[in-house]
Amino acid sequence: MAETRFARAINQALADAMAADASVILLGEDIAAPGGPFSVTRGLLDKFGADRVRDTPIAEAVIVGASVGAAMGGLKPVVEIMFMDFVTLAMDALVNQAAKARFMFGDQTTVPMVLRTPHGGGLNAGPQHSQCLEAWLAHVPGLKVVCPSNPADAYALLRAAIDDPNPVIFVENKALYAMKGELPDPPPSDRLGVARTARPGRDATIVSYGAAVHTALKAAEALARESVEAEVIDLRSLQPWDEAAVLASLARTHRLVVAHEAVEAFGVGAEIAARMADVGFDELDGPIVRVGAPFMPVPFGKTLEAEYVPSADAVAAAVRRTLA
Repeated sequence: MAETRFARAINQALADAMAADASVILLGEDIAAPGGPFSVTRGLLDKFGADRVRDTPIAEAVIVGASVGAAMGGLKPVVEIMFMDFVTLAMDALVNQAAKARFMFGDQTTVPMVLRTPHGGGLNAGPQHSQCLEAWLAHVPGLKVVCPSNPADAYALLRAAIDDPNPVIFVENKALYAMKGELPDPPPSDRLGVARTARPGRDATIVSYGAAVHTALKAAEALARESVEAEVIDLRSLQPWDEAAVLASLARTHRLVVAHEAVEAFGVGAEIAARMADVGFDELDGPIVRVGAPFMPVPFGKTLEAEYVPSADAVAAAVRRTLA
């Protein structure tokens, strides 16, 4: 067991996957010699060479389109899109090609590619470099979407994503790159679509993912001082998501809050709330409450961004509301 930064865990997952399978290649802007904008791919060019760690032009549609073809041709490309905002430029390749190829060709081909991309605030990067667009991609049949909250999960879920025969969107919150956490030796393996209980509790369930899990944990700590024990569920995978784990937690606590950094409207929380209002209705003793960002672009200013991103106080207030 060693303490490892989130970014380093991703780097190790990429290195281990490339060492284990010669068909795994990396593509993206400045990922080779510079090591990527957040140094996640640092050192991989020296280990695996320019044939497998390839810098690309600033052309997201071309990068992802080429990766779809490479995946269908027998390789396992791992693409880095520098900021999640710029998946907008690659939506045709993702939505109409990667997600649909298996269906269009009668299951005679697969698209084993991973698209890594950072989302979220924390850097005061403004409205075009801070968006959380995971709900868009979770809405597309044929795509899988993953968002880890800690180094061990970052390693395990990335290895699982690379091994998956389907296209996977691997979302990394920028605020987590420097986070330290325990990474077992040997590193863990896992499968997609399985949530974890980050904190047990009896009075209310808080469902979250990515960096917002830590916000939820802070809220749970504050609530514990009020003798309210909140259970925190880390989704880890958004598509598929672990409906059974959320329902089981709701059956224990009978109250539900869903919190994420993405805009609240039409988000992941809306889907979970709707589903639990259906299959978990008999377990509910209070309203399902969502916590998310307001319906506006992410502001540049440090103080404004701090107000924009949902806080632990906002999550705690949502728990108090459902308890009341």
